[in-house]
Amino acid sequence: MTFEEALAGLEKIVRDLENGEIPLEQAIASFQEGMKLAKVCRDKLDQAEQKIEMLVEDSAGLQKKPFIPEE
Repeated sequence: MTFEEALAGLEKIVRDLENGEIPLEQAIASFQEGMKLAKVCRDKLDQAEQKIEMLVEDSAGLQKKPFIPEE
């Protein structure tokens, strides 16, 4: 499953839950599925973050440096 597929599924679940017209049992199942999709998205983002490198220019030229996100 791609990040985009997981995100689209998660967005649909959020819309359905916000609509408030689904039975409780279905809402719980949708919530559980949403949690799984959120984990897929989080894992994909973590994988992408590990691959990102920043090029930093110094006196020796360009060097690769690991990406460290600001929190």
